[in-house]
Amino acid sequence: MESKLSVSAKRVQDFLFAKGFSFEVKELPGLTRTAQEAADSIGCAVAQIAKSLVFSDKDTGLPILVIASGANRVDLAKIEKTTGLKLGKADGKYVKERVGYAIGGVPPVGHNESLETILDIDLKKYEVIWAAAGTPFAVFQLKPAELESLTNGRWIDLSE
Repeated sequence: MESKLSVSAKRVQDFLFAKGFSFEVKELPGLTRTAQEAADSIGCAVAQIAKSLVFSDKDTGLPILVIASGANRVDLAKIEKTTGLKLGKADGKYVKERVGYAIGGVPPVGHNESLETILDIDLKKYEVIWAAAGTPFAVFQLKPAELESLTNGRWIDLSE
């Protein structure tokens, strides 16, 4: 299946295999750009979608990855209070240049540079979750504990 993947999805699959993970990237016929589209295409609950959101640290300009449950809205004030990070919006050009993927397909790994990662504690409620894999059609399934080891992210309560 790997050879049939698009370039961006294959990049994610190759990264996962190189790091010793056996997750299988799948490209679906339906869009997965939004959490709702992804859940509809996969056949899971919206809350099981691990949506990758990129912000810019207002102090350093570095990209920060927030992986939130698809059912949640991110509360930037909560993140700042817990982590000290002051997050600002990141536009599509910034995300593509700094992270290496277009908005709507940003995976939790395989970025252009190492990203500090914040994880939504609500994802731990599920046995399995689904993450984007480089394109608006590509996803892979994993367990919340695997997300933590994959990203070196820290779990916090970040929802509104």
